[in-house]
Amino acid sequence: MTAKLWHAINTALRHSMTADPRVVLLGEDVGAPGGPYGLTRGLLDEFGAARVRDTPISEGALSGCAVGAAMSGLRPIVEIMFFDFMTLALDQLVNNAAKYSFYQGGDGARDRRSLPLVVRTLYGGRASMGPQHSQSLESWLCHVPGLKVAFPASAQEAYGVLRAAVDDPDPVIVIEPIAGLTRESDFDADAYRPGDMAPGKSRTVLSGNSVTVVSYGPAVDLCSEAIRTMGVDAELIDLVWLQPWDIEAVRASVERTNRLVIVHDAAENQGVGAEIAARIGRDAFWYLDAPITRVGARFSPIPVRKRDWSDVLPTKERIISAIREVVY
Repeated sequence: MTAKLWHAINTALRHSMTADPRVVLLGEDVGAPGGPYGLTRGLLDEFGAARVRDTPISEGALSGCAVGAAMSGLRPIVEIMFFDFMTLALDQLVNNAAKYSFYQGGDGARDRRSLPLVVRTLYGGRASMGPQHSQSLESWLCHVPGLKVAFPASAQEAYGVLRAAVDDPDPVIVIEPIAGLTRESDFDADAYRPGDMAPGKSRTVLSGNSVTVVSYGPAVDLCSEAIRTMGVDAELIDLVWLQPWDIEAVRASVERTNRLVIVHDAAENQGVGAEIAARIGRDAFWYLDAPITRVGARFSPIPVRKRDWSDVLPTKERIISAIREVVY
């Protein structure tokens, strides 16, 4: 069967809250309004106001409340309405949530205390949301020890990642693309098994031998379209998890294809792609037959008008050009 991305997210929230009474949902308009894009619709009626709580418009207070709830034994899921607003929650996430298990006085893994906190946020790029609602800031989060970061692209991924994030003992940030919420893809909640989308797991979208294309989030579909348009024998890997990321899968693919193109919506400058390029350049250098190529957003805020932001974000044509550069 198929389902829209928003439905998979909503289903994952419902199933997680059903499975564990410690799971609570906090955020702006997550209750009666059902979230800004309907991702939490129906949950207030099903689980009640004690577990689905609308909060004031204060990302700092909201994230601090969630950190305290996690310390107290609950498993909070926080919704930050737009990815850009994560900047207001960074103090609590970076200085408290990410560090909690490191300053509890334990001498080893047995003594390590957990902080099971999930923060969901919505990425507005490719949705004409303007420069203050379109930023892709995942590289900031990936740079913080103690945080895990995921950016699913399909319904099945979104469901699996969210279930895995809720079960994880550490703080997890899950980024959801607004432009892809109504996109349909294969989905079967009954097929999910714990560990399917555990931190560090990627997904091979297309198999091939000529070039490895690594991407995540909404750029995955763009890469798939570019590859099919070219008819090139490319392997497309959807990272899904950005921290930790599946270096073994990417390295194994590059050792076979001998070429690597990395595509993401975030600014190319010092982005996630730079980390991937550095690691593969070190670990698989002798397998490379062409320079590693990155395709990211140009170093500019994203304008409101689509005809303008298409000059900033990666396009199918730029991806095709990058693949041709390393293959031909």
